[in-house]
Amino acid sequence: MKIVTITTEFIRLQDVLKLCNLVETGGEAKERIQEGEAQVNGEVCTQRGKKLRPGDVVFFDGQEIGLQYAD
Repeated sequence: MKIVTITTEFIRLQDVLKLCNLVETGGEAKERIQEGEAQVNGEVCTQRGKKLRPGDVVFFDGQEIGLQYAD
């Protein structure tokens, strides 16, 4: 599992995918999320602006991504 460290209260799903280089553009993220390719905490998520916080787990394109706050 890849861990993404955030310094803000939350990060949006589309931004996690771009940060992890799983999509090249926001447009690609939007399209693939709306097609149901992303899962958040084991459930399909079609909201590209879904707010993610530490403890959430994203599964996308064979990759599992966890979130944590910076110390």
